Amino acid sequence: MAIYKTMYKYDVHVHTSEVSPCAKVNALEVVKLYKKAGYAGIVITDHYFKGFFESINSYNWKDKMDQYLEGYRKAFNEGRRIGLNVILGMEITFTDSPNDFLVYGINEEFLKENPELYNLNLREFRGLIEGKGMLIYQAHPFRTGITVQDPGLLDGIEVYNGNPRHDSRNPIAYLFAYENGLKMVSGSDFHQIQDLAKGGIILKNNIVTLEDFVEVLRNGEGVELIMK
Repeated sequence: MAIYKTMYKYDVHVHTSEVSPCAKVNALEVVKLYKKAGYAGIVITDHYFKGFFESINSYNWKDKMDQYLEGYRKAFNEGRRIGLNVILGMEITFTDSPNDFLVYGINEEFLKENPELYNLNLREFRGLIEGKGMLIYQAHPFRTGITVQDPGLLDGIEVYNGNPRHDSRNPIAYLFAYENGLKMVSGSDFHQIQDLAKGGIILKNNIVTLEDFVEVLRNGEGVELIMK
């Protein structure tokens, strides 16, 4: 691993209890924990799936999206208050399979203008976001019950998933990404306090905006993976 004079750590796979049913820590606490752990920023990747939106008692998509964005917005405001960069991401599960995909470069406007993305499949979603500055990484692609997807439909792979309650077979994921020329990312898959700082990336330069973050991932320059 390269040693930079100043290192900026970002966890790019983080959930909040406001939105992700499997998460146990609320957005304000998540931000405080990561600030204390020495991270410069986090990406909120709450689960986006059909069951969550169908559980909301409203037919209005804007209302549904406001609830989906609750964890991110709370985290963003708290991060701004205490000095932790918070970026919007998404972990989407399409209805045709149990596979999960981390999406970076997504914004609130796109989410509001494109309802029920979970009804697409990976190929259709890939076509929809083409040219819109977004990146798709398959999350924990070698975990039990998950099927690794066609590399031609992906930008990258989560080659290290730090969640301690699952065997994500990280070495196999790393090898698959390497052999197929895919971008690599590491994330804690944070749901509970014991998941804190179990993964992420280290950047040579600090970033704040969504666009800068995606550009760093796209180019891969000055990015190191946390794999512990």
